[in-house]
Amino acid sequence: MTQPTICPKFEKAVSLLSQKWTALVIYQLLLGTQRFSEIQTAIGISGKVLSDRLKDLESQEIIKREVIPKTPVVIKYSLTDKGKSMKPIIRDIEKWSQLWVK
Repeated sequence: MTQPTICPKFEKAVSLLSQKWTALVIYQLLLGTQRFSEIQTAIGISGKVLSDRLKDLESQEIIKREVIPKTPVVIKYSLTDKGKSMKPIIRDIEKWSQLWVK
């Protein structure tokens, strides 16, 4: 019997969520719009890595970066509709972790 092939879209989705820190950034932004420093403090990630993750998620239209022209400039991050649609997945992982991860 031949092994079924994995759907390329499924493989890409799993690859996205398995990138280090990505799921935690999305999880944090499910709480609402936040500034860079708020995300960084909440999940304990280096500035460089967080910057890379945010750029990647923005390029994939999962998060939105909003620049507020004040002095100093304020930048806020939030989930797009595409990002918000991940909420059930992230919540299911959260529930699973409460039951099975020690």
